[in-house]
Amino acid sequence: MRKPEGESDFYFVPADDPETAVPRIIELVRTRIPQRFDLDPIRDIQVLCPMNRGGVGARSLNIELQAALNPAGERKVERFGWTFAPGDKVMQIENDYDKEVYNGDIGYVFGVDPEVGELTASFDERDVTYGFGELDTLVPAYATTIHKSQGSEYPAVVIPVMTQHYTMLQRNLLYTGVTRGKRLVVLVGQRKAVAIAVKSVSGRRRWSKLREWLRMDKNFGVTRAHRENFRNASQNSAPN
Repeated sequence: MRKPEGESDFYFVPADDPETAVPRIIELVRTRIPQRFDLDPIRDIQVLCPMNRGGVGARSLNIELQAALNPAGERKVERFGWTFAPGDKVMQIENDYDKEVYNGDIGYVFGVDPEVGELTASFDERDVTYGFGELDTLVPAYATTIHKSQGSEYPAVVIPVMTQHYTMLQRNLLYTGVTRGKRLVVLVGQRKAVAIAVKSVSGRRRWSKLREWLRMDKNFGVTRAHRENFRNASQNSAPN
């Protein structure tokens, strides 16, 4: 990040390929952003990826960031392809009404007991205990997808934007990622990829009887039954 003439809350850090992007993202999260903006690298900074897959996808970056920010000691558990240790940031990936934790909730591991076979994490200052066999509902959350971040905000977000994410480079997705950052947003990647995202608008079409009902209203007036049908058609066409 070049130091601007004044204070800035938005930066672009160039990286021409994943091999360059990954170490730059790690450096930003571990050192540069915390030192400059006085933010905690685990609790205050969130990496948001367009996709899970790929060298700069959420899964790969989680492994790299976990090793850099919270390398596991002796008290750890390995289950379902992930390693969990005290200090890890984790995300619940499905609703659990018994534990009262829900898809997208972020917590922090503070206890791993191999003898009992339990992991304990704090979600909004509430302790939740998982048996080791239940850890398929948790994933590390140093990086997550932009889709998973909808409805959440973070003090700082770092977003990799690479052409390898081509199928997901959409203006609305980039907008969602950028607006998750309350204080700081850093894009890392290729200018070409950013340009593709900015120019690409989702082409999904919505089908309804709106035109038909409006024409009927103009020419003949709308009966009570017509109004009811119009209301139903509008509700059915509303986005999820």
